[in-house]
Amino acid sequence: MKRWLPSLLLLGSAAALAAPGNHWEDMDSLLAEKGLMTRLGEQMQQAGATATDQASSLVINALAFLGVPYRWGGNSHETGFDCSGFVRAVYEQSVGKLLPRRSDEQAAATQPIERNDLKPGDLVFFNTMRRAFSHVGIYVGDGKFVHSPRAGAEVRVEDMRVAYWSKRFNGARRVPLAQAQP
Repeated sequence: MKRWLPSLLLLGSAAALAAPGNHWEDMDSLLAEKGLMTRLGEQMQQAGATATDQASSLVINALAFLGVPYRWGGNSHETGFDCSGFVRAVYEQSVGKLLPRRSDEQAAATQPIERNDLKPGDLVFFNTMRRAFSHVGIYVGDGKFVHSPRAGAEVRVEDMRVAYWSKRFNGARRVPLAQAQP
């Protein structure tokens, strides 16, 4: 757990900088909710060192954008994100992987996995516009995902098990990442 302390501190400070107006108590309650970071750490430790570092980087970077406003077609924290722009930016900044721009293209470019095989950093897709793979987010563990939901909202964490998301769930995907060379 000692090796996760710097990550947690980085997460807290990055989220505070990326989301002006959010308060530390909001971040504290998010982290404490059902032991999200503890479970995330346990899942990552089981995944192995390289995968752990990549998943950790992805989730920390994704959570650092909490509070950034939604903007249709947006792809930066300065102007705002739409769902696929958010996912694309997080993957590019975290692990240098450039994903396609649209959520349906992101689904087509990634590997399908079963819902019960989800690990932090995987992509989750939803049918929110009467078409498959019309919305995407990043799984953070414990049934939760981070995403840029819609106009008038901000990047936030939500529970996939609530009725709205559960009935619109389209599938899960894993982004193939290059393994580190020895």
